[in-house]
Amino acid sequence: MTDTRQQTAEQLQQMLHQKIPLTREMELRVLDYDGLTLRLAAPLAPNVNDKGTAFGGSLYNLAVLCGWSLLRLKLDEAGLPHKNIVIHEANTRYLLPVTGELQAACTLTGDVLTEFMQPLQKKGRARITLTVAIHQQDKTAVEFTGQYVALD
Repeated sequence: MTDTRQQTAEQLQQMLHQKIPLTREMELRVLDYDGLTLRLAAPLAPNVNDKGTAFGGSLYNLAVLCGWSLLRLKLDEAGLPHKNIVIHEANTRYLLPVTGELQAACTLTGDVLTEFMQPLQKKGRARITLTVAIHQQDKTAVEFTGQYVALD
């Protein structure tokens, strides 16, 4: 990760902890951001359930935050930091228990971003569907698909 990307990741983590207190309680960390993919993580201990595995609510929150954060970074890079982002609807599939660190990844390609930015710049509002994966030992444990809306 370049120094600029590292600084962006650190600023994102600070902002999340300041603006969304739950992220502090989850001990959420920004692992890395390469301009296309954002990876977030949280330790198991503050996110554990009664079975000793990751709590479904923590997995869901990590996935929502991963998509939201990637979109926030992309809007900031496009000179649109004033846009609000909200989750509109979501679907989560819990495929395997997560027994270690929670790690989420979301990738946003240029084509998808362009399709999103055009109506956003013309109408001031746009929707985008993002997919987030959480893995457990190289297997997909959680598949999350969320539709986000950006607006003034």
